[in-house]
Amino acid sequence: MIKVNKMISARNKFIGKVKSVELQDLIGKIKINVTAPIKITCVITREAVEELKIKKGDEVKVFVKATEVIILK
Repeated sequence: MIKVNKMISARNKFIGKVKSVELQDLIGKIKINVTAPIKITCVITREAVEELKIKKGDEVKVFVKATEVIILK
């Protein structure tokens, strides 16, 4: 499990490496490898991808809450 300095209600937390980033007009599709055999694919705004400067090979933290995916870098 991931330890974070701030409290968060999400209980499904993973650390992974970005396998690929596919940017489209308004969205970015990010594939993340976490603990084998789990792979996560998420779709977030293109603006979020650019602000976080997410790129292939980055280590990221993934928080899954209900139908939402939150990425912390």
